[in-house]
Amino acid sequence: MQRTTRRPRLAAAAAALLVLPGLLIAAAPAHAAAARLRLGNATDVSRPSWQGPAYTMNGAGAIVPGSMSRAIDDIRGGAGSLDVVVLAGSAPTSGSKTPECDTVMTLPGVNSCTTWTLTATSDASNAQVNADVRNAEFVYFAGGDQCRYTAWKGTALEASVESVVAKGGGSGGGSAGHHVNSPIVYDACNGSVTSAEALANPYDRSITFTTGLFTWNHYDNVVNDSHFVARDRMGRLMAFVARSIKDGLTSAGSAWGVGVEEGGGSLHIDKNGLATAYGKNSYVVLGDHQGEQVAARRPLTYTGYKIWKLTPGTTFDFANRPTCGYYLRSVTAGAPDPDLYDGTPQTTCTAPHALTESEPNDTRDRADDATTLTTPAALTGSLATSGDRDYFAIHLAAGQRADVKCDVPDDYDADVYLLDAGGGNLTRSVNDGAGTDETLTHAATTTGTYYLEVAAYAGSGPAGYTCNVTTA
Repeated sequence: MQRTTRRPRLAAAAAALLVLPGLLIAAAPAHAAAARLRLGNATDVSRPSWQGPAYTMNGAGAIVPGSMSRAIDDIRGGAGSLDVVVLAGSAPTSGSKTPECDTVMTLPGVNSCTTWTLTATSDASNAQVNADVRNAEFVYFAGGDQCRYTAWKGTALEASVESVVAKGGGSGGGSAGHHVNSPIVYDACNGSVTSAEALANPYDRSITFTTGLFTWNHYDNVVNDSHFVARDRMGRLMAFVARSIKDGLTSAGSAWGVGVEEGGGSLHIDKNGLATAYGKNSYVVLGDHQGEQVAARRPLTYTGYKIWKLTPGTTFDFANRPTCGYYLRSVTAGAPDPDLYDGTPQTTCTAPHALTESEPNDTRDRADDATTLTTPAALTGSLATSGDRDYFAIHLAAGQRADVKCDVPDDYDADVYLLDAGGGNLTRSVNDGAGTDETLTHAATTTGTYYLEVAAYAGSGPAGYTCNVTTA
């Protein structure tokens, strides 16, 4: 069963719902354009805490039982049951009206699965939709048209989905639903683009992005793509990555593409950012510098994409992204290297220089000395006690820009500050929530010593943080 990717005119009223006693529970929609079908128990599960978040990123629209079962187990902690909501922008064109929920209800640990078909942007304000989502523990975005989903940015529905993840639930999707679960969304609002078209002109009118919808922990600076090998989308993902860097859509001068194959391909991502490949191959594509030519109406030139091929069962750590194990491919004047989907992994990569904190380092005069490290550098430590502060001294030259990304464990909420030689605050990152990563950027105006301060805002624990520092 496929969901249409076309964008028909909005219906004036929803189609009538067929009720099958014992299987389907139909509710009269609060809004004429929204249609609701529920399988399983009519009453939602209620319990004080959940053990996620967990995510599934699928190459096609269908549920992948292996990765979905693992996400369900992660969230419920291996005990009890939970509720799932499927959000769709269009109804299936044939077969079952609830194809995703049909599969979900065969999995252990599921209390109910509710499908909402929302064909109008205003449906994102539907009170019953938002109540169902907030009472669920996993939200799955069906395949179809991601432009419909990006129209929910800034709505009550966006906040409802985010509340599910915040309480330890999860999110996922397939095809269009996979696209919308990355912080940089190729929204296809002007239609789809092929690899050949994207490489010939990375500013093709069909290449448009939405940012600021969902940004899941450990999954920053990523743009997703689907149906990856079957539709030969490596080239266009390379263009998306180059555009993301060029247009400043990322926070650290680099961008990551995640391509997942159809036919059962899926990534399960746990609360610590560890992804496991299921079913078919997935690919992670890193662009870590500006492209040599990324311009409108000119073919793309980009040297040295780093590509990780994830075969089923292999893992990729998005919280502590690897610096080895990739193969290299380039694009020259719109022509990509051969063998884009396979290569010999680099095993002699240069690992980043690293420094682990040594206590006491809770003041500037006791700062750990990282001034001699070349970048990229990894500064690691832990905030083991309430109110703990760690200081690192770094060196910057006038005109040099420092980008800092700190991966924070779930044990505590950390804040990060960059100070001048006298202790004055130059910039800071103070995102709320335990396990929420912090990023900051600063362009030095004078040459000298600067201080990176990592402070425990709330909570503490032995788990380590890593602050990756790059300079340009």
